Amino acid sequence: MSSTSGTLRTCDNGHQYYKSSDCPTCPTCEQARKPNAGFLARLSAPARRALEHQGIATLQQLSAYSEKEILSLHGMGPKSMPTLRAALAESGLAFKSH
Repeated sequence: MSSTSGTLRTCDNGHQYYKSSDCPTCPTCEQARKPNAGFLARLSAPARRALEHQGIATLQQLSAYSEKEILSLHGMGPKSMPTLRAALAESGLAFKSH
């Protein structure tokens, strides 16, 4: 007998996985989408998806937002902020001032 919890689901690509929440994200597809380089590769999947959903794919785009605006995105938490600050600083950029 299996010790997994949650509901068995199948994604559009045919991967089967168990989820105990309403989140529709397939772990196998999400791992395949993870970038290998760049600042997005340093983030957790929820934080990365939050930025992608907002259309933020570059540090230049990220610098157009304040820290408060980024923290308000669903999936973005305070743990990601030091990573984002460091990535911006490495490129000579910073978050927008209020």
